[in-house]
Amino acid sequence: MGDDPCRQDPNKYRKFKKVDGATYHRVNQFLRKRTYITAREWALARLCTDFRTRSGAEMTYIGAHLPELVPFMHDVYTPQAVNQARNSFKKKVNKAGATFFYGAMCGFFTTDELDDLLFEASEVARFLLEVEGTTLDIDEEIDIEDRITKVMRGVGVAAKSILRERAALELKTEETGDEKSDEKGEPL
Repeated sequence: MGDDPCRQDPNKYRKFKKVDGATYHRVNQFLRKRTYITAREWALARLCTDFRTRSGAEMTYIGAHLPELVPFMHDVYTPQAVNQARNSFKKKVNKAGATFFYGAMCGFFTTDELDDLLFEASEVARFLLEVEGTTLDIDEEIDIEDRITKVMRGVGVAAKSILRERAALELKTEETGDEKSDEKGEPL
């Protein structure tokens, strides 16, 4: 990070230039229609990624130069405020992931519906990357999408299998009159 030109002159940081002139409120509305994150969380998560060092993100630098780094942010932040926004972003991503996986694992979505969901989600993600000024090589993008699709198809197949096994066990239990029990033999 020491030789990074953005470190010497934050105005050389070229992310978020597509939203230059937009207000925080407008960026926040835009994000809220498409994601669960706020403009604050989006900007600070991006900065923490871009200004990462071996010992972590440059929280002090990011907070002190926030208005220069992100056009729609006008206040400086303490390192603690930067860290709080970063952690809030992580928690929301984890919750969204858990919700998505639950929908996939409980059999609510078909494999084709999962493919459609992943496609729509990747379109929004690509658009956000484009707006913030991050570019992915087309081969990287295709590789990431293929790997995610492969994993999600595996989740869908595994979920179907588990649900079928569970249904068969419940049917067998009903037919034999045996109650389900835990590992100690206690009825559930």
